[in-house]
Amino acid sequence: MHDDHLTELMPGQPIVFAGNRVTHVPDDLAAAFAGGDRLVVDPSSGDLLHVPAAEHERVARAVDLARDAFADLAGCSDEQITAFFHAFADHLADDEIVAPIREANDADVARATARHRSTTRLVLSPAMRAGMVDGLRGWAAAGAGRDVVEREIRHDGWTLEARRAPLGVVGFVFEGRPNVFADAVGVVRSGNTVVFRIGSDALGTARAIVEHALGPALASAGLPPGTVGLVDSAAHAAGWALFSDARLSLAVARGSGAAVAQLGAVARQTGVPVSLHGTGGAWIVADDRAAVDRFSSAVEHSLDRKVCNTLNVCCIVRARAAELVPIALAAAQRAGERRGADARLHVTEAAAEFVSAALWESRSTVARADGAHEEPFVSLIGVDRLGHEWEWEGSPEATLHVVDTVAEAVDLCNSFSPRFVASLVSESPAAHDRFFATVDAPFVGDGFTRWVDGQYALDAPELGLSNWEGGRLLGRGGILSGDSVYTVRYRARVADADLHR
Repeated sequence: MHDDHLTELMPGQPIVFAGNRVTHVPDDLAAAFAGGDRLVVDPSSGDLLHVPAAEHERVARAVDLARDAFADLAGCSDEQITAFFHAFADHLADDEIVAPIREANDADVARATARHRSTTRLVLSPAMRAGMVDGLRGWAAAGAGRDVVEREIRHDGWTLEARRAPLGVVGFVFEGRPNVFADAVGVVRSGNTVVFRIGSDALGTARAIVEHALGPALASAGLPPGTVGLVDSAAHAAGWALFSDARLSLAVARGSGAAVAQLGAVARQTGVPVSLHGTGGAWIVADDRAAVDRFSSAVEHSLDRKVCNTLNVCCIVRARAAELVPIALAAAQRAGERRGADARLHVTEAAAEFVSAALWESRSTVARADGAHEEPFVSLIGVDRLGHEWEWEGSPEATLHVVDTVAEAVDLCNSFSPRFVASLVSESPAAHDRFFATVDAPFVGDGFTRWVDGQYALDAPELGLSNWEGGRLLGRGGILSGDSVYTVRYRARVADADLHR
């Protein structure tokens, strides 16, 4: 039998991708590639992604277990699933059980700090732990998401039911955030199984959560052990292997914009549907009828911490710039003071003239992942960089721009933003209606931006938020929660035995 498996690569070997494009194998990839390895091509960039055989096999085993568990889960009761969430929450609420998890997290944080990596979302703080417990209790209290009748159509002699059904195996790649475990296991509520791959920063914490809390909770509830699985690998190749496994029913990625976009491209190329949570950054626009207090509060409270829905760009109409630019700068400073840090602002030339000379001379001690830096409080930035997302640690950081009209701000938002969160501060109902109709974003508000969150807005832990950077979503909102991972089956009930067409 002809063996058509790739066993080696040659330096400079052409690789065709995206139908009519060609990339070439670099020397180091050719030297590293061995029989049994896989080659994945990023169809958007042509990057060649090397998946060693060991990583592929590790992921394949995890998906095997999840596929088997998905079939077995159909025979488990909703009460068992509820018991799993209660047990998982109880374990995380138990100080004795959490002690080794905290030790693992402390070690992860120390390693990340030594590598000058961000730790703002890595620390298993009391607030994060409490949020995880609350989220799991929320899933325990949620109604069963399996086999729910969504619609019934009555005909003469027969009835058709549209019923929810589990989707299958969900592949989940996320950055160093321990709380995502509690968010993402929500897919089990609706009868799905999940395979995780977590970034290297939090892998020790993840192992400890699985060993001391999650695994025992599955066992005590009598659920199949593959219901929730962790790919125990820090290699990026494990993520590529997972998202190129066609047995996934859904691939969810959370992390940095470039990495998430690449994972999404890999999954789409395999034919796996994706939900991507990558590039973030919210926009606030203030028009000529903006209330000062409301605007000030919106800016300050949208900079309380760095997450995807944090204020990134603030646009103020020129008619109010002399009044509101200083207000925005002061609000950012207050947000920094709340964190015990200085703020850092970037202003365009259009906004620069409204910044006082004293502020141009002032300096900030900016807390970054690699330590404190002395930097200007404000500095110039080009309009072409309005799309840059500021990834800050302790010091709130944002961009300030002045526009002639709200329509101009909307055009800029639609062009440069990730098409994610947009907020208009105005006392004009008509202005809000125009803004909502024209801004290309799934989350639109009238004040602070940090409301965009599944737990906060929907009272349901989220798997991830999706922007519209890659297009609008079919049939669902931008908040992906555990109970929204389902498909629909149709069941006919025929009363007339002689029914025919």
